[in-house]
Amino acid sequence: MSDWTEGYVSGLEYLYGYQPELNPSRLPLAFLNVGLAPPVVETACELGFGQGVSTNLHAAASTTRWFGTDFNSAQTSFARELAAASGAAAVFSDQSFAEFCSRTDLPDFDFIAMHGVWSWISDENRLVIVDFIRRKLKAGGVVYVSYNTQPGQAGFLPMQDLLSRHVESAGGPGQDLLSRIEGALDFAEKLLSVSPLYAGGNPRVADRLKRIRGENRSYVAHEYFNRNWFPTAFSRMTEWLSPAKLEYACSANHYSTVDAWNLSAEQQALLNEISDPGFRETARDLMVNQTFRKDYWVKGARRLTLSKKAESLRNQPVILMLPRGDVSRKVGGALGERVLLDAICEPVLDALADHRPKTLGQIESVLRERGVPLSQVVDVVLTLIKSGGISAVQDDAVVRAAKKQTDKLNAFLCDKARHDGEIGYLASPSILTGLEVGRVAQLFLYAMRHGKTQPAELAAYVLQVFQGQGIAIVRDGKPLESTPEKLEALASQAKIFIDGQLPILSALQVI
Repeated sequence: MSDWTEGYVSGLEYLYGYQPELNPSRLPLAFLNVGLAPPVVETACELGFGQGVSTNLHAAASTTRWFGTDFNSAQTSFARELAAASGAAAVFSDQSFAEFCSRTDLPDFDFIAMHGVWSWISDENRLVIVDFIRRKLKAGGVVYVSYNTQPGQAGFLPMQDLLSRHVESAGGPGQDLLSRIEGALDFAEKLLSVSPLYAGGNPRVADRLKRIRGENRSYVAHEYFNRNWFPTAFSRMTEWLSPAKLEYACSANHYSTVDAWNLSAEQQALLNEISDPGFRETARDLMVNQTFRKDYWVKGARRLTLSKKAESLRNQPVILMLPRGDVSRKVGGALGERVLLDAICEPVLDALADHRPKTLGQIESVLRERGVPLSQVVDVVLTLIKSGGISAVQDDAVVRAAKKQTDKLNAFLCDKARHDGEIGYLASPSILTGLEVGRVAQLFLYAMRHGKTQPAELAAYVLQVFQGQGIAIVRDGKPLESTPEKLEALASQAKIFIDGQLPILSALQVI
């Protein structure tokens, strides 16, 4: 690997994914729920933005000024192309962390975000980032960091080391990265087949290797084949971030912190004996065998009174993002899958069924006669936010200011869908987020912008695009052969889109 990569995989570009936790509009409800005052985010920064999809969607759907760096020049070029399409205030660099963090022309930030990056960089770069946060994060500002953590990842650390070393040392001359990754996985399976004592002490490693075999190779390359791969314990993360005056605020994954879904009664009782919040997190991670954390850290936490917390929560508007029937009521926790109580979940969804913003106070009033307290309303809403069914809503003035930007970005993305299906999201100014909209739906929108309105017309257009690229039309898992069958299947999708998804896209001002 070349020196400029500093041990990070550079042979494959990162995925075109979207990370909703990077969205600053998630901060208010998460902070208010734990009794903290959330910041107003006017300037934001992402370190290691990948393809820049998340940053661009958030920049286009807001008035926030975004900055970011990612050393991969091809990815930076693409991120800049998206920013130029929307005209949003997003500035992307391909500088290293050391170069970017030493710049003197950057503003101070209300929000600094890192998705996964912390797990894949050297201690030298971690020191650079902590110093950057210390100098450039405003008082009251927030850092979002997601990272591989112990204890759940500790057992796999020796295997990751083996995989990355095999790629560096055992690949044949001229062998491409994908071939070397396959060779490393083959060798790891051979090693396990001879019953090393390590496998006996870590019985889940074999199953994990099987899962890796079935995952996207770009993801696998960036997740497992870096020279640096360091799962960080929560207590160690606290030590890393304390010089930047950061303290733990809360998890960005609300459902993962609900004790009833993750801990036995005996485990909850033991945790309740722990008064120190940081030590409690450490003990809790052991109880659930935590593998990955998504956390908010704050520089100068401001505690709210109970009355101010309740008032602020009641004033928070939310909106339903999906057809009511498509909203998952299931919650995955350490104790297995649970289903949200119908007595609370269904009235919440009823109140939001018209896809118009409602405050939590308005929803609470609907449930008041059932004796449901505000805290349970908040639990359900935050859980449905995590599952993608509900979102917080932005101020009308921000929505109006951002609408031209999202219109331009969404038009660009729908045009891009004519050639590939890399980005399955569009931007919504109402909710400052990326909304999942697949390639076929994007092509329907493109066709509608060009005068096609009937299901048969939309179907004919999509079929034309797919036939030109050799893409099969599939129904019930089987490719369709005849043109009439293909048109019928696509027309059926188009009708479902027009009747179900299109009104929601309109309500969320995606179109």
